[in-house]
Formats: sequence, structure tokens, C-alpha cells
Amino acid sequence: MGITVMTGTRRPGNLPAAFTSYVGGRQQVDKVSDLVEASRLVTLTGAGGIGKTRLALEAAARMEPRFADGVWFVDLAPLREPAALEEVVATALRMPEQGMRPVMEWLARYLAERRTLIVLDNCEHLADACARLAQALLRAAPELRILATSRHTLGLTGEHVFTVPSLTPGSAARLLEERAGAVRPGFRVTSENQAEVTRLCADLDGLPLAIELAASRLRTLTVKQVTDRLEDRFALLSGSGRIRPPHQNTLHGTIMWSYELCAPAERLLWNRLTVFAGGFDLEAAEDVCADPSPHSDIARPEVLDLLDRLVAQSVVLTCEVDGLPRYRLLASIRQYGRERLTESGEERELLRRHQAFFLALARRVDRHWYGADQAENLARLRAEHPNLLVALTPGTDPRARCALAAALSWHWFVGGFLNEGRAQLDRALAAAPEPTPERARALFSAAWLAQTQGDLAAADRFLNDAEELGERLDDPWVRAQVGGFRGVSANYRGQLGESISRYEEALHATTVLGDEREAASWLLALACVQAYAGDPRAAETGGQLVSAAEESGERWGRAQVLLALGHAAWSRGEAGTAEALARSALECMRDFNDHAMVARMLELLAWATADRGGHERAAGLLGAAAALWQDAGSSLSAFGPRMADDHTRCAENTLAALGRTSYTKLFEENRRLCGSPGRAVAYALSTDREPAGSSAPKRLTSREREVAALVAAGMTNRQIAGELVVSSRTVEGHVENIRAKLGLARRTQLATWWATDGAHIP
Repeated sequence: MGITVMTGTRRPGNLPAAFTSYVGGRQQVDKVSDLVEASRLVTLTGAGGIGKTRLALEAAARMEPRFADGVWFVDLAPLREPAALEEVVATALRMPEQGMRPVMEWLARYLAERRTLIVLDNCEHLADACARLAQALLRAAPELRILATSRHTLGLTGEHVFTVPSLTPGSAARLLEERAGAVRPGFRVTSENQAEVTRLCADLDGLPLAIELAASRLRTLTVKQVTDRLEDRFALLSGSGRIRPPHQNTLHGTIMWSYELCAPAERLLWNRLTVFAGGFDLEAAEDVCADPSPHSDIARPEVLDLLDRLVAQSVVLTCEVDGLPRYRLLASIRQYGRERLTESGEERELLRRHQAFFLALARRVDRHWYGADQAENLARLRAEHPNLLVALTPGTDPRARCALAAALSWHWFVGGFLNEGRAQLDRALAAAPEPTPERARALFSAAWLAQTQGDLAAADRFLNDAEELGERLDDPWVRAQVGGFRGVSANYRGQLGESISRYEEALHATTVLGDEREAASWLLALACVQAYAGDPRAAETGGQLVSAAEESGERWGRAQVLLALGHAAWSRGEAGTAEALARSALECMRDFNDHAMVARMLELLAWATADRGGHERAAGLLGAAAALWQDAGSSLSAFGPRMADDHTRCAENTLAALGRTSYTKLFEENRRLCGSPGRAVAYALSTDREPAGSSAPKRLTSREREVAALVAAGMTNRQIAGELVVSSRTVEGHVENIRAKLGLARRTQLATWWATDGAHIP
């Protein structure tokens, strides 16, 4: 029952795609789909292991084309604090940060104009909080639907409850046959074993999870042997004085039985894997779960083999994120193993190793940020976000918490977690007041995040603390960083001359100290502020950075420099140069979910396009930028006092050239269609230069026509990738470009367009 998580910024939604086929009643899938269409809140209830999650995923996948703004899956199993629910949902939706605005207000505003389905999985331990969240969001967003899974109903008026039944005998037998065939090729339900199969499935109450666990044992046992051993387990449970409903006895007994049949090393790894939240990869499992001592119970080279054995027994599920293999545990499996880990006395040590691993990962990303793997590193940190929060929980080592919160600066800043980052840094700093290098780095990260949110007063306080700490430590690196970050504040206050001076000093000091990473950051900052200030040195400084970035494959810093140089060119009246630079900057941002930065690039492109007479295109670009500004919770004026005036001048000139009716139509169409950085970038870079609302003929490239035809044939992006021998991400990019060119909000509209017009347009 492993899943593949489809990620990426271009395609709305994060719905997992199943590795294994769905074995269950198609009538149930149809029923749930119909209920979601008719009722805005549907809750699937039933015993643990009954298949609520799998049914929800199957129904959600069927309904995916109906929701233009995506189907979003939120796994609540690892969450223990109800207060964090809103933040977890916002993170799952990949929402941009909203400054200091309350998360619930932010969620409501974000979803208000979107047609979206949210799947809230495993709500039972947070039922009250989920009910409050669902009620607030459904009131604010008329096109929102929520599909929840829970052992208990949410108890809201208007909630439609669907109780997931056990598998029918026929479906149970098919599931057993299919899953057993995966571990024991050739296994079939025959007339000879039919009676035992029926008896086994009946003893398991038709629970899919219990059947899958039992099926894994048919690799070495006969159906009768499995049935006999399970009957012994259930008899033991019923005589142990424990009072449980029959379904819970079945599931608990099956998990206990499966645990006891594991080899000692397999049980040990099962226990230790439960320190991970949300999933893990092989590197994490090896580093955290293997014993460092030479006489270890689990040596590092053994972890992969043990993992494979637990996968074969359906204890660990395989999944995929951005093409990288990962693993996860179901909630009931994880809970059972965590209880055993706590009993063993190993829990504290495993949590220490867990924190150490993710600190090392964060430091590695931070130190090597300026390279070709920026987007991949951000994707990995996003996938590990639940684990990062575990590593930052109170009770872990305070100095390590400070170090981790600081090392995650790029995750907080570029990955879209500004509020989360500020909160984590505040808590880490409060827990570690001692004068240490870790505290200094955390103060700089906190100052940078505050500056990014426009809270310059808070940034000044952090920098004052850091300056005092630098003197106490007599640390020249800390003093250099204080000066550099004071330059950032000067830049945002419009004091460009002071900013240039401070950046130059920080660059010189970090270069002398041999800190190449920080020197690169201050050189980048210097190049940008020189360009915005009209400093004639900007062309040389920026050109060197762009050349170096192109050679190394670095894209984020390159985009910032190209944007700054584009602004300088536009200020000089060189609209053609500014347009080319803005498009190059946008090309660099294809895989970054940075709403504000992409919006700034769209603004510049609109200004330059309008200056060259492309008023229709400019109106569309301003509409796309407006959508991103709304979701970013920021505005252009936050990036300099002259920016808002330049925007107003462009908008007024474009309005005068087009007339209010035409301008408003183009602006609103693109504001609606370009609601994510991926869509906005695709539209801005589309080879068809007409705005989304134009009636001009739409011309696709030959490759785009191939992709459009396959979409119309009903193929998924993954299937198209296999057909064309390209990556899924490449296909996603083609689909977004096609939709941007045609002004289409839904994949189903693309299929309709192809059938009616597209196939006949050369």
C-alpha cells in the first residue's frame, strides 16, 4: 500500500498516487465522490485498519479534475498539539507566508476564491480542533470541500458521515491474493485453499491492514498456518483482561503477532524508526537507527536489508517524493513500535541522534547553498519539515536547537516558512541565553527573517544583542555579520549609500576570515544594492556574479542579480534590456515557490513591456503579479520607497492605452489564472506573447501539441513522461505552459479544447 507523493510548484495539489492497486468496492468510491460533490464536509469513519485513508485517496484521485486549485492531502497522524493544526494545514497547502497575520485568517483568505478539496487524514486525536478548523474554512471559502478520515465524527452541522465497511469476502480474498502474490509469486486462491482463505479473512474481520500484514507471512507459511497462529493470538488477547471492541482486538492482535514474528533486529529497527515523523529516507534511517558502537545490535550496512524485510512484511511502506525513494509507517504501526521504544529506555538516545542528523543535514544545505542543487535541497527540507519540527521541540539540547534553527535559514526564508522560522528562533533563543556562537548565528537568522517581514525594529533589537555578544566573545566573524545585516536594514529604509558601505565592509571582513559562504552572500547583496542605487560598478559586479552562477548552476542568487540589473536598465530607459533580464530572472525561478520575488519580476516585466507598447501583455502581467502579492501578504512598497510609484505609473498608462473595460478583463483573467508562482512564471515565459484573455489564435510548439494530445487521451503526467521518455517535472512544465497560453484553469478544459479546436490548429 505504498504511495508516491507528487510534488512541485507547477501542479496544484499534493495528492499521493498509489503504488498498488485499489482492492475494494467501486461503489464505495462512487458514493464518496458523490457525497463530496453534494456535501461540503464528508467524514469517513470506521475502525483502525478499515481502509479509510485508502478510500479517501481513491475518491480524491477520481475527483481531482473537478478542483481547479488542487486536491491537498494533510496527514495529521504525527501531530500531537492541536494548536499547531492550522500551521500544518497551511504547510501542506504550500501556502506563502503572510507576515504576522494569524494563520487562520491567512488560510481563510487564501482559500476564499479557490475551488479546492482538502483531505484531512487521521483526525480522531484532534477531532475538536479539526471541527473548528473545518467550520471556519467552510464558512470563508464557498468553493472548498473537505474530506476527513477519523475514527470519530467531527460533530458539525452539515457533516455527512460515511461509515467505511469491512471488505466483502470476495474483495478480502482478492486483496489477500494480490498482496501475497507480491511476496510469493504464483500464489493463487484455488479450490484447494479457498476454505482456509475464507476462514482467514473472516478471522481478520475483513480489515485491509490486517489482511495485508497476514499476506506478508504467506511468503513462508501456508494459509492454514497463518490462520492457526492468528487464532492463538486472538484467544490470548480475549483472555488477557483487556477490554477492546472486536475490530481493535483484531488489529492489535495482528500487529502484535506480526511484531513477534519479526527477527530481533527487525523489531529493534521497527521501534527506532518511530522517532521519524511524516517519513524518512535511507540515509536518515542508517544514521539514526544504526548503533555507532563496533558491537552494535544494528550496524549501518544492515539497515537497508532490514528495511527491505520490513517492507516485505507490510510494516514499512515505500513512497517517493520528487523522484527520491522514501519510507513511512502507518499510524497504528508507528504507535505500537513507539510504545516498545519507550519501554526499552532507548527513546531519549534515539531523539538525540535524530536531532544530530537533521542538524548536520541543515548545515550541509546552508554551507553549500550557492550551487546547482538549491531547488532539490529546498524540496528535501520541505519533505523533512515534520522531522525538523520534532528536532526543534523543547526538551532537546538547547544549543543544538539554536544551531538547527539558524542553519535552516534558507528553509524558512526561500522555502516559505517565515512565521514558523521566527517562532522557532524565538523559542530557541529563549531556551539558550548563554553567550555561545550558536546563539549568535540564531540572532542573525532571526534578524534576517524580521527584515524580510518588514519588522526592522525587531531586527535592530536582534542585531544589538548580537553586537553585544560579539564583543563578549571577541569574535571578528560576529562583528562582520552585525555590520552586514545593519546594511540590510539600511537598504530596506532606502539608505542605499550606507547599505553599500556596510556590505563592502562585511564582504572584506568575511573574505579575510576565509568564510567563502558568507562572502558570497555579501557580494550578492552588494551587487543588487549597487544596481538599485544606479552605481556604475553594478554592471561589473553583477556580471561577474551571473557568469559564476551560470558556470556553477546556481539559480536563486543569479535571479536576484538579474532582477536588480533589470531595474537599473529600466531606470535608464532601456526597456528592451530590462525585459530580457526580467525574463532571464523568471527562468531561474521556475522551481522556487517564492511568491514575492516572482511578483517583483512580473512587475518589472510589465513595466518594460508597457514602455515598448505591449499594453495588453502588461495588463496580464500586472494581474498575475497582483495574485501573487495577495497570497504573499506583502506589497511592492516593502522593497523600496520608489517601487509603488513606478507600479502606479505603469498601471495608469496601461489603463489609458486600453480603456477600463479591456484593461480590467485582462487583469482579472490573469489574476485568476496565475495564482501560483509556477503558473505565473509559465505564463510570463510562454512563447505565445498574447495575454491569456486574447482572442488571437493559440500556437503550441510541436512538443506541446504531443503533450496536449496525450492529456486529451486521459493520460497522467507520469504516463506521459513514460511515453515521451522525459521526466514528470518536464511534462508538468509543458502542461503549465499550454494552460497559460490557452488561458485554461483545468486539465479537463485542455482535453475539451483539443477535441474541439486544438487537433485542427497547425
